[in-house]
Amino acid sequence: MIYVCKIGEKSPISTFSGHQDEINTIKWDPSGTLLASCSDDCTAKIWSPNSPEPLCDFREHTKEVYSIRWSPNTNQKLLVATASFDGAIKLWDVNASKCISTLAKHQDPVYAVEFSPNGEFLASGSFDRYIHIWSVKDESLVRSYFGGDKGGIFEVHWNAAGDKIAACFSQSSVVVIDPRM
Repeated sequence: MIYVCKIGEKSPISTFSGHQDEINTIKWDPSGTLLASCSDDCTAKIWSPNSPEPLCDFREHTKEVYSIRWSPNTNQKLLVATASFDGAIKLWDVNASKCISTLAKHQDPVYAVEFSPNGEFLASGSFDRYIHIWSVKDESLVRSYFGGDKGGIFEVHWNAAGDKIAACFSQSSVVVIDPRM
């Protein structure tokens, strides 16, 4: 269950029910009007506070969906990206309620995904110890960084300028890379 609450109120103002297992991540869209969630039930959902039913119910992953992120590009298609333990990243067109791309180069579960600040690129991090940087426009793999003995990658994050990506690894390391190099 997802509860939307108001400070000082005893009852939730909205309740979203639909996931059948643990919910791993929730994120508001850039306008703050839609909520995205992903779950161990292999699904991702898009919710509106005005409806108890999901606006979108994305079901193409074959294993747990661990991470979900909105594209910051609000003047183009409304996109979300999901990262799954099936090793794939999927791009979803929210308005069309469909998958528009599957990015599949990782060999192990993908824990992290994030759009660049301008929405043109997507960084993904996996337990296979790779950070991949993808072009959102043509779905190509632009760059890869291998973390070696640092272990699997649990999180990736772009800086505001879009010229650095920080990643945290399972072996107590954080690496900052310049994706332009």
